[in-house]
Amino acid sequence: MTVWQEIVTIGLCALATMLTRFLPFFVFRSDKPTPKYIEYLGKALPGAIFGMLVVYCLKNVNVLNGSHGLPELIAIAAVVVLHLWKRNMLLSIGGGTVCYMLLVQSVF
Repeated sequence: MTVWQEIVTIGLCALATMLTRFLPFFVFRSDKPTPKYIEYLGKALPGAIFGMLVVYCLKNVNVLNGSHGLPELIAIAAVVVLHLWKRNMLLSIGGGTVCYMLLVQSVF
């Protein structure tokens, strides 16, 4: 890729990022109420996305071979315990990831 192509690519990526960040402020003005379907999506999508991520992460776990899914089960339990204890999503996800990586690399 030439330097000019790299500059154009970076510029287009920056433009697309700015467009996705600023577009909602132009479409949904503060002087008008937010449409009901947008409020519904704001309530429903976070849980749906996290559910989809859990299914995606566990889709290849085989409970009949290898570690029988124990690292995944222990990491999920760590995420739940951390979240119920501290109510901090970043800590829960990070702690579960660290727990899983340590289990996979050292024990199982």
